[in-house]
Amino acid sequence: MSGSPAVVMRLVASAYTVAEKAGAIVRKVLHTGELGIVEKTGANDLQTLADRLAQQSICASLSRRFPKVTIIGEEDLPAEEIGEDLIENSQSEEILQMSCPAEYSEVKEEELVVWVDPLDGTKEYTEGLLDNVTVLIGIAYQGKAIAGVINQPFYNYQSGAGAQLGRTMWGVTTLGAFGFQLQEVAGDRRIVTTTRSHSNKVVIDCVDAMEPHEVVRVGGAGNKIIQLVEGRASAYVFASPGCKKWDTCAPEAILTAVGGTLTDMHGKPYSYHASVKHMNSAGVLATLRNHEYYLSRVPQTVAQALKSD
Repeated sequence: MSGSPAVVMRLVASAYTVAEKAGAIVRKVLHTGELGIVEKTGANDLQTLADRLAQQSICASLSRRFPKVTIIGEEDLPAEEIGEDLIENSQSEEILQMSCPAEYSEVKEEELVVWVDPLDGTKEYTEGLLDNVTVLIGIAYQGKAIAGVINQPFYNYQSGAGAQLGRTMWGVTTLGAFGFQLQEVAGDRRIVTTTRSHSNKVVIDCVDAMEPHEVVRVGGAGNKIIQLVEGRASAYVFASPGCKKWDTCAPEAILTAVGGTLTDMHGKPYSYHASVKHMNSAGVLATLRNHEYYLSRVPQTVAQALKSD
């Protein structure tokens, strides 16, 4: 390769190794048994020591190498000195060797926004539902999710001794997505994945309106997008304002990179500019295919209940 890789590819290459470091931190905290749980706004909105350490690691590592990039993390943490043991300086050589899509080749550091969820599925993490847990690092340019990294710290954790624990998938829109085998739900089956712990009547009514053959209730936005791209679900339906930008930026980028779509329940895309409000107020509808069908099934009562940004 001639010249230095474009900043977008360098940022993704760093995000990849940083996400793996964060995944290792998440596993280590669980292994100690000292989770350090605090309630942020209630029993369904938790923060653990793993959330705090993983975010410190991700944000400090990325800001050291890319000081002009805006980084927004889920956890509201006090400013403090970050130990060198939390810093990840390496980059994925495989990603550095790949060609940057032409539309991103001239992007500057200061034009990029990184959205970080250091531990998506915290409640499930505390309950031992480890396959629901992900680390999410999303990269946005001009308000659009253009690249993302998803680490699953506990991938394969039930496969027994000798199994490779954890994996990392990544994607850049128009380049593709890597680290997993893309699959679709067989035939015309409608399998809807939705929230496990944040349900209400509006959420249930919307899922029912999709006339699903099966409903899969799991934790974590990242995990639900993985359900889509690996053929275990055909739509992710969450008719509630509970999701945030750091939940959807990385997953949306990977989904878009394989031809999928993520919008609010009105069919409008979310913006990931640094100045936007963090809440995804009008819910989340994500599909690998047939987005218009699922959008057409959203009841008017649900649409009225969710105000679009």
